[in-house]
Order: sequence, then C-alpha cells, then structure tokens
Amino acid sequence: MIAAASECRVSLPPVIEYDADRADLPLVVVPVSIPSMTTLLRDRLDEFAGLARVRIHTDWTDDEDVLAARMLDATVVMSTGFRASARLLERIAGRVRCITFCGTGAVSFIDLDAARRLGITICNAVHYGDNAVAEHAIALMFEHTHRVGELNARTHQGGWPGADITELSGRILGIIGFGGIGRRVARLAHGIGLRLLVWDRHPDAAELVALNAESAATMDEVFSHADIVSLHLALNDATRGIIGPAQLDLMRPGALLVNTARAELIEPGAMLRRLSRGDIAAAIDVTAPEPLLDDDPLRTLPNLIITPHVAWRSDRALAALVEQNVRSAVEFLKGGAYNVIV
Repeated sequence: MIAAASECRVSLPPVIEYDADRADLPLVVVPVSIPSMTTLLRDRLDEFAGLARVRIHTDWTDDEDVLAARMLDATVVMSTGFRASARLLERIAGRVRCITFCGTGAVSFIDLDAARRLGITICNAVHYGDNAVAEHAIALMFEHTHRVGELNARTHQGGWPGADITELSGRILGIIGFGGIGRRVARLAHGIGLRLLVWDRHPDAAELVALNAESAATMDEVFSHADIVSLHLALNDATRGIIGPAQLDLMRPGALLVNTARAELIEPGAMLRRLSRGDIAAAIDVTAPEPLLDDDPLRTLPNLIITPHVAWRSDRALAALVEQNVRSAVEFLKGGAYNVIV
C-alpha cells in the first residue's frame, strides 16, 4: 500500500535517552529533531551498544544558547539541519569532536572553515535522496503543465473549473548538472518521452547514449533551446551564482525553470526580475533564505510554484539518511571514518 507521506503523529517524550546510566561512555547528542526522523533514530539506538550513550531532543529550536547547552557534554553531535555558525562551533569546540550532518549540503548549514580550524570532524550523507528529489522535480514539471494542485483547490472551493493543460512528452528538457540526481531525472524524463539536452563539465557519455540525450557544449545552449531547464548542480565556490540574468534572458517565452538543488546557484534577485516579466515560469523547492520570509516578493508571483524544501523528505530517503548518519557516528566512535568531508 502507498500512503500519502505526512508528519509523524506519534507522541514523543521531550528527550529520548539510551544507556543514560553509562557515564563511562562518550555521549552522542541529537540537539533538535523532527518526529519522522526521531522515530527512525530511536529504532537504530542499539547500534550504539557499548560505544556511547545517546540523547535525542525531540523538539526543534533555532536558539543558539539552547543548542549550545544541549551539545555541551557531547563527543558526537548528529545534526538534523540546525545552523552551526562559527560562533556556535567555537562554543562547543574542545568537547565536541564530530558532527554528522543529515544531508549532502552541509556547506549551507555548517561553517566548514570554522570546523576545520577548530578540529571538528564533519560527516555528511550522500545519494540518500537522489530518487526522491528527482521525482519531486518531475512532479513540479507536471504541476506546471497539468495544474493538478491548482485545479484540485479550485474544485474544492466550488464549481467545475475548466482549464487547458500541456503535455510533457516531446518537449525538450534541459538538465544542468548530471550527477546522481540529474541522471535520475533524465531516466524518469526519458520514460515520459521528454527529449534530453544535458550540460555538465564531465558528462557520463554512456548514460547520454543510453538515454538518447544530447550533450550541450555550453550552459547557455541549454537555456536557449530547452522548454524546461532543471538545475542539479552541487553548490560550491565555482557554482554559486553561476546562473544570472544573461542565462535567464535566453529562456524562450513559455519556458519553465525548475530548481530542486540550491537557490544560491542563481544570482540574488535574478530570478525575481526575470519572472516579473511574466513570459516564463518557475517551480522551485529551494529559496534563499530558508524559510522564505513572509513578505518576500516571490510569494506574490502567479507564475511561480514554491514548495518548502521537502523534495528530500521521502520515507525511503529519510531512512537512508538516518542509516548513513548513524554509521558515520558509530565509525567515528570506533576510530574509523565514513562520509567525512572535513
């Protein structure tokens, strides 16, 4: 049976502890969590048997003083997505020796330079959500062309609204970035019947052939030829702001920009300016900042679909994410290393 994903309704205590009476063991702390992730973590606590005590705080806070207090006695911290600034890291340095990050984009949440300077090991998770994010990207394309959510809402409000829809099959999908998620998007899109145009610095030639995909010589070629442009680049110094007005201005009228990667790939303000002209549309799962401010002008655009950075939060992705982070913590406690990035 496939059930709609929803936030776990199970009642959880404020704190879950494992082997709390073993003061001789190092402490692993999860300072904040969400219910679905808490349940998965709780189910894997036996993996720390004889290695560490574990304390899971089941609520959420962004208060730096509260976070610091909760992590003060920890040797390993498992981060479910709180912001770890240089100032916060300096407050916990010395005791905390390792932070495992529940995601791939640790650079967006943890000051990695500060962690390196303070001698704090950082681990992340990889490829746990490739399929989840790829499916979400395709879902955003379908929402734009078939308007399922919009028409459902209008029908529930009363009446019998009519609307024209657009087929995806035969359109050109431009994919910027051909890593794990980009390749998965390409496979799903190929099955739908989309034609593929891919730009990547080092594309997988065999995969391109298998999917009958074209390799674009430049990123500009993708923006100027594609009906849909989907972004799948990792965020780093080389890709931050890599897409600006020059690229967005190449998009043909009626084209769609999809971003399930990172908002910072696009120059600040560039997408708002381009969408304000009204001749293209966008569908995004990422914003800068996050959460998006209530008065952000992006919220007013009728040609923009926004979801609140949930593409990664599928049932299977969360399970894989927790599995990798528990493994990183366990390996560190054993003197080993798994998914270490700093």
